[in-house]
Amino acid sequence: MRAVVFERYGEPAEVREVPDPRPADHGVVVRVEATGLCRSDWHGWMGHDPDISLPHVPGHELAGVVEETGARVTRWSRGDRVTVPFVCGCGSCPSCAAGDHQVCERQTQPGFTHWGSFAQYVALDHADVNLVAIPGDLSYATAAGLGCRFATAFRAVVQQGRVAAGSGWPCTGAAGWACPR
Repeated sequence: MRAVVFERYGEPAEVREVPDPRPADHGVVVRVEATGLCRSDWHGWMGHDPDISLPHVPGHELAGVVEETGARVTRWSRGDRVTVPFVCGCGSCPSCAAGDHQVCERQTQPGFTHWGSFAQYVALDHADVNLVAIPGDLSYATAAGLGCRFATAFRAVVQQGRVAAGSGWPCTGAAGWACPR
């Protein structure tokens, strides 16, 4: 497959042929249809993230189509349209059991803990826990931003602003917000 690869932190990346990824038993390979570029990718390229080993393929904001599934994947099939959160949980640790995948003790992050989405294909672990279906009328480009940009903003509002998910309006009085009536 073709991918953007960098060999040294802070030095130019190049597009080149690299081996196709293979799914873990609990994972999938997704054909990348859209990927975003985030400030976090710059930090990775500069060497600010100790999880990155070289050579490396960056990219964590993605949407695409499931191409191959591991033997233990039950919820996804070839051809499914998907996106994925920036932080992928294991699905079985105490944090995941509490619904807090974003602080999973065994989390993975495409483009950081393993090769990412600046490529034709990306392998994603624990697919049954991490993949999110995208409807046919949502563009891949829009869906690619959901797992990082939207999820980060959502968590900030819900966790830090203490606004109830699904409330429709920040009417909790948190941070001095008033409810319109």
